[in-house]
This record gives sequence, C-alpha cells and structure tokens, in this order.
Amino acid sequence: MIRALSAKFITSSPSIKEAPSFVTSEVVFLGRSNVGKSSLINALVNQKNLAKSSSTPGKTQLINFFEAEFCEEREESEKEKFKLILVDLPGFGYAKVAKSKHDEWRKNLDEFLKFRSDIRLFIHLIDARHFDLDIDVNVDSYLKSFLRADQKILNLYTKSDKLNQSQKSAIMKFDPSGILVSTLSKSGIDKAREAIINHALGR
Repeated sequence: MIRALSAKFITSSPSIKEAPSFVTSEVVFLGRSNVGKSSLINALVNQKNLAKSSSTPGKTQLINFFEAEFCEEREESEKEKFKLILVDLPGFGYAKVAKSKHDEWRKNLDEFLKFRSDIRLFIHLIDARHFDLDIDVNVDSYLKSFLRADQKILNLYTKSDKLNQSQKSAIMKFDPSGILVSTLSKSGIDKAREAIINHALGR
C-alpha cells in the first residue's frame, strides 16, 4: 500500500532553460485542456488545492513543479519513504491565444519533453468519454518517437465515473495497460498511484 505523505509547490518555469534541476525522478502529466490534470494530481497526493484547476481551458501556461513524498507500507511494519517531482504541463487543444503564443508553447514543451533528463514517466491523461481522438493518438505516437529506455508512458483515462460497464470494457480492450480513474468517485486513484510510483522508480 502506497500513501501520500506530503506535497508542495516548488516553482513554475516557461521552458527547460529556466527550469531548475532537482536530481530526483520526474513524472510528467500531460493531456488535453480540461482533461483533469490538476484534479488528478491533487487526488494522487491527497490534497484539495495543491495544483490549481481552472474552468478556463488553456489557462495554465507554465510548467509547474511539485515535490511529493510517498510512503510504502510493507509486511512487518516495514516502511519506505521516497520523493518524486510531479510536473504539470499546460494542456493542449483549446487555449484561445494567438498563433505565435501557441508556437512558443509548442517549442518550449517539445524541448522540455525531449531533453529533460530526469523524466522517468509520462502520464498521458485521456478523457474516458472520448478515448480514441486523433489528438490523443498523435500525442502517444509523439512520445514514443523519442522515448528513452529508462522512460515509460502510462495512460490514465479520466472521468470514468461517467461511463457504464460496457464503455469501460471498450477502453480496456482498446488499451489493456491503461487505468480508469475518477477524481469524483476516487475510483482507480490508489491503483494509479501505485503504478506511477513503480514505473517512476524503475520497478
């Protein structure tokens, strides 16, 4: 059983050049605007307002870094603590900004994702109600195009509480390694947390 002990905001950066190095494994969260990245990060660390969510798609424009500490409880009261850096990226797809700004975001995010050496895990958040959109398929192909041997991709399907059982089964047939999550019902959160920790630590 893995529990979240604490989490705190560290800093925001517009690009990889301004981002400090933490010498700690990093987990990057990315997905379409309004897919629920901030809500999921809050659920994973068991806090309500660590990552600020917005009803305005595209409002998050910076790369946000959080430090989270977790504890794994094992047999015979043995416990292990470890820290990860959680990285909340700007959402893609809906932001109403000038094309020049979009191009700047794309360049900064492309450099960060490809060249940030401490990234161990990419969390691709996908709206469970629209799980096979071209934009998400393209993101998956994009990540795989430069994925290193020490990196992994984990797909989390958000808002799964809005699906019936047959719809959930369709997603698992489409992506057997994906995890259905809901920050509203809290379903899948523990499973997602454990998968994230294990992947990020190279288990």
